[in-house]
Amino acid sequence: MTLSPARVPAAGVRRLTGTLYGYAFLHDLIPLYPVYALLFGDTGLSVWQISSLFALWSVTSLVLEVPSGVWADAVSRRMLLWLGPLLTAAGFTLWVLVPSYPAFALGFVLWGAGEALGSGALEALVHDELDRLGAAGRYARVMGRARAAGLLGVMAAMGVAGPVLALGGYPAVGALSVLAVLLSAAVATRFPEHRGPAAGGDGWAAPLRAGLARVRADRSLRGALLLVPTVTAVWGTLDEYTPLLARETGVPDEEVPFLLLLIWAGATAGGLLAGPAERLGPRGLAALLAGAGLALSAGAATGSPAGLVLVALAFGGFQLATVLADARLQERVDASARATLTSVAGLGTGVATVAVYGSYAVLGTATGHGTAFTWFAVPYLLTAALLWARSGRRLPPEGSSRR
Repeated sequence: MTLSPARVPAAGVRRLTGTLYGYAFLHDLIPLYPVYALLFGDTGLSVWQISSLFALWSVTSLVLEVPSGVWADAVSRRMLLWLGPLLTAAGFTLWVLVPSYPAFALGFVLWGAGEALGSGALEALVHDELDRLGAAGRYARVMGRARAAGLLGVMAAMGVAGPVLALGGYPAVGALSVLAVLLSAAVATRFPEHRGPAAGGDGWAAPLRAGLARVRADRSLRGALLLVPTVTAVWGTLDEYTPLLARETGVPDEEVPFLLLLIWAGATAGGLLAGPAERLGPRGLAALLAGAGLALSAGAATGSPAGLVLVALAFGGFQLATVLADARLQERVDASARATLTSVAGLGTGVATVAVYGSYAVLGTATGHGTAFTWFAVPYLLTAALLWARSGRRLPPEGSSRR
């Protein structure tokens, strides 16, 4: 039976999005997420040591971010999406077999390398496949749902982490995490990819040169590149400390995963709102960031489990802003260097993340986790003020819904 032209793209979109949502869910279905900070603490690590592990994780991703993006543009993006989870699985295995600072450090290096391989490659593959099917306008909606699927995986992991921890301890939690990551690698092999490796011996250098030339020539692209780390870095770092923030409210460790479910439910809702919100202009984005920053500050300052409702609302706003920032970047990037420039934005996020980890180590040690979270709302309030001020000086062209 021959499919009509109208049905062929629809079938292609369904295959792409179905694979993407399954991959995103399994990629984050990791019961170690809500308890690995507790594992580090129970092993005897200090706040400084825990922060140094997070920083090592970020530095690894930072060093490999742009090279992996260039690699994704030069070879197969799908290959990187299944190779990365294999490295992550090896890292988790180390954590539960030989729990110690050196094993945690090596595990984070492997995890950081695995994440770097997928960073840029996933966004580029999805956008180019949607574009090939004539559905590039669905990118923000699709990626918002993919992030929501990933957060559903996080929430499912949080739901099982407490009972599994009580029954089998950290080894059982680690074994389930390794299994989920391996399944995500298997699903990644099903991604459609209709592009070949870059041709010629200049294939590796060409995407990087083309991407950097475009950045130098396009002011709006530079702004989009800067917006991604500005929106993403702080809350993407704070999520590592949410188990410690929840514990500081006085609840038993067994209840920590359930409080984290609340926070990530907010973030999931933010991802699902990406489609309706994709036409937000600069002032709308500024208002979103300001509201989320105020909610984060107020919620963390209460020091009570009820305050985490506001933290959940804040994470929802930050997730939505992250999807919108990525969509605006993808609109401005040429397909030949898409993964490369997405990874350049990831590099900026990594640099900012390392700075946040170092700052958090100081604040968290001196003031406690609730006060530290409150202080980290300030960058979002400043970013919101800057976006609002700039939008007043330079209005979008008439008839344009966004920049």
